[in-house]
Amino acid sequence: QVQLVESGGGLVQAGGSLRLSCAASGRTLSASVMGWFRQAPGKEREFVAATTWSGGPTYYADSVKGRFTISRDNAKNSVYLQMNSLKPEDTAVYYCAAGRSWRRPSESGAYDYWGQGTQVTVSS
Repeated sequence: QVQLVESGGGLVQAGGSLRLSCAASGRTLSASVMGWFRQAPGKEREFVAATTWSGGPTYYADSVKGRFTISRDNAKNSVYLQMNSLKPEDTAVYYCAAGRSWRRPSESGAYDYWGQGTQVTVSS
């Protein structure tokens, strides 16, 4: 089992920045891929970004490319999502997820473990 705990959400004005953190514990070696997803009210959960613990490729949704950066700190078993130039449409609950395969990093079905989510609200 892998446990994931997100933090860092909050309320920010449009154009502002937030940094989300995801602390992983448990059998983290079984989950080589780490991703961020988000879900806005009334909408389906959507992919945001993904990376690997080994420092391999990163992958972003087109809607956040150039504004968000995913990174990891292996020593702290943590993954981060730096969000800049935030827009009201970025408002959502953000979830951290862990999976075993890089084959489909943008698909929620590729992830085995999920955090409880952290709310991000961007005001206009």
